[in-house]
Amino acid sequence: MLKNWINIFIYHLKNNKLFSALNVLGLAIGIAGLIFALLYWNDEQSYDAWNPEKEKVYQVLVKLTDMPIMAEHPARLKPHLEKDTNVETIVFADDWYQNDKIIYNGKKTLVDKIINTERDFFSLFPFKMIQGNAISALKDNTSIAISENLSKRVFGNENPIGKQIKCFDTMFTVRAVYRIPGNSSIAPDVVVNTLKNIMDSEKQYGLFSLKILLKLKDPSKVESTRKMLEKAYYDEGIVKTAKEAGFTPEEMTKKLGHFTVFMEPLSQARLHSSIDGYPEGRGNYQFLIIMAGLSILILFLSIVNYINLATANAIKRAKEVGVRKISGASKGNIIRQFVFETILISSFSILLSLVIVELVLPYYNAFLGKNLKIIGTQFYLELIVIFILTILAAGIFPAIYVSNFETLKVLKGNFGRSKSGVWLRNGMLVFQFAIATFFIIGSHIVYQQVNYLINKDLGFRGDQVIAINLNFPNSDYEVENPGLNIYNKYTTIKQELAKIKGVENSSTALMSFDGSDNSVGPVLYKDVLFKERTVAIDYDFLQMMKIKVIKGRGLEKKYASDTISSVLINETAQKLMSMKDALGQEISIRKRKLKIIGIVKDFNLLSPEAEVPPMCFYHPKTVGIAQNIGKVYVKLKSDNVENTIADIEKLWSSVDTEYPFKYDFVDKQYARTYEEYVKQKNLFSLLNVVVILIALFGLFALASYSIQRRMKEIAIRKTLGADTTVLLKELSKQYILYCIIGFLIALFPVYYLLNKWLENFAFRIDIAVFPFVFGFIILLVLTLIIVLSRAYQATKTDILKYLKYE
Repeated sequence: MLKNWINIFIYHLKNNKLFSALNVLGLAIGIAGLIFALLYWNDEQSYDAWNPEKEKVYQVLVKLTDMPIMAEHPARLKPHLEKDTNVETIVFADDWYQNDKIIYNGKKTLVDKIINTERDFFSLFPFKMIQGNAISALKDNTSIAISENLSKRVFGNENPIGKQIKCFDTMFTVRAVYRIPGNSSIAPDVVVNTLKNIMDSEKQYGLFSLKILLKLKDPSKVESTRKMLEKAYYDEGIVKTAKEAGFTPEEMTKKLGHFTVFMEPLSQARLHSSIDGYPEGRGNYQFLIIMAGLSILILFLSIVNYINLATANAIKRAKEVGVRKISGASKGNIIRQFVFETILISSFSILLSLVIVELVLPYYNAFLGKNLKIIGTQFYLELIVIFILTILAAGIFPAIYVSNFETLKVLKGNFGRSKSGVWLRNGMLVFQFAIATFFIIGSHIVYQQVNYLINKDLGFRGDQVIAINLNFPNSDYEVENPGLNIYNKYTTIKQELAKIKGVENSSTALMSFDGSDNSVGPVLYKDVLFKERTVAIDYDFLQMMKIKVIKGRGLEKKYASDTISSVLINETAQKLMSMKDALGQEISIRKRKLKIIGIVKDFNLLSPEAEVPPMCFYHPKTVGIAQNIGKVYVKLKSDNVENTIADIEKLWSSVDTEYPFKYDFVDKQYARTYEEYVKQKNLFSLLNVVVILIALFGLFALASYSIQRRMKEIAIRKTLGADTTVLLKELSKQYILYCIIGFLIALFPVYYLLNKWLENFAFRIDIAVFPFVFGFIILLVLTLIIVLSRAYQATKTDILKYLKYE
């Protein structure tokens, strides 16, 4: 029996090569799309899955009224946490991922994943210890733990335990070598424990300075710990500050705001975090859901396409089924035969989809910035589930449909005139039109929004401007006046840059255009406290970046006061503080009274998702933070850019002997803030092409079968003198109707979902009528091209072929 089924399958495969190929290809594309989504989904869901403590470990986050949520806290919260009986382990940490060099036997190895934390870090992140153990790994401030990969880079095949290495100008003893078992929210190459001095010297740190990770005994009681921390913040941040400033706690609360604490479990950190709290960042959950949803939709479309083709093709096999029934085949036997054929088609499709995935995977990894591989028990189980669901969805209905053919009717040859199953195929065709409409309109709106971001006036010009990191030796910060020392060194570098032929200008600013610079500080105006982004900038920085001063003036060397008491504010800050005439007004920053000398036109500093923040600008010397200068911006002339950069690199070999020369163009740096949305645009455009192709496959096949069924009717009409144009209208009008119905069905979903997507942006387009008109015209044109081409071929067929037996 099985051999017979295979022979029948091969026979129909040979006689229907085109439609069989369309079936296999359509399903393969749908399955490949879902495989890509699954690989991405599995990778994102795997973060911290290996960690047995993930449900007990919490990161503490805090929000002060209208300030952004932060992951930094004061060290003086520790006594409060130690009194909480539900807190099992407390781990404070300095900024995630610092960078420095590891020196061993004179060999320098640059490392950019170093964390400075407390000794119990490995009880929260129990990495697999290859050498040494977790207990002694960070037992004192001279201990260091390194990753297995770094151990191989630094020590080769040597045993690193007990070896002395230098990092942060300090000698450490290697106590442990670890391996990270899987994707982790924290994946350092080096872990050190030198927080003791920082924790003991609170004056060196402000209110927001250190990360806090907690391991709770009972996660169900996390709310009590959260409330305790809010009370601690009130005591430390409001009551103590009010006492120092001479206010009551109530008055200080009105000025400063209210502290809200969030306890975020490690298990939700990757995809559901409020901020990029962990150093490995957070995944884009919306993008993940969009990708998964669209992939499922495409597979469903492929299955619908298969069912459509299978039920349409059943007309040709009606007599075969009738003969088999006369020969004694049962209804169940026929169902099993057609399900078996679906299994074969699905098997071919899955094999082809795996080939497609393997070929495209390098580009997909580059697109996502990942290293996904087609391996893992979980993936293979998911593939089996896809296989089974595809067979159930695509095979059962056509098999039941075919098995229900009436034997006498099909043997008399009347089945071809029956309308059985036509309503279902037409309904599915309408559904295909609706999905195609959704993708055509959706991709156009996404394209418009991303194009709007790319071409929007950002308020600054970052082209031809490069940002270079300044890495001064630690000794430069240990002198009596580090601020003046660092500023003088920066000034020397600036003078040397001016000597390079292709350099137009250079300056510095304590900010970045990569979208991460969202910290705010207190600004006092008429005894009212405002939270604004305060930025130290050097002379000429605003002019170099083409940032306009719309009223007053910028910082200038000829005014000595500009490094003592001058400040500029942007338009948003002026509105926030309700200043009608801001020039000459006084504000206080870091307990310094500063006079406003200019109003800066708003410009985008953060990503397009955020509004322009209120900002204040002053010289680095003004509030004594020149020691924080860590970046120099260089404006290049448009000619011989490569030669100019090469000359700057030569200069940098004497400026920074420890680190390689690295630079980044500011416009490209800012473009990365909306890179995720560019990816979504590209994904939508690609899937749009795929969906249209699959829909056209189905339309082509269905129109072919439909017109084939009406060939006798066409022959009779031609015999009676019907014009070709009339025949074309008659054959295509039903498909135009299905196109219109599908378009109308898609209108609300596409409008609603794209509006939700646009809510991500502070700067966005309004959905206009044009994308809908454009989408309908494209869909209609493609439909007419397919249907009319098939219909025209039908009208040119020899009519005697269909009338000679009448």
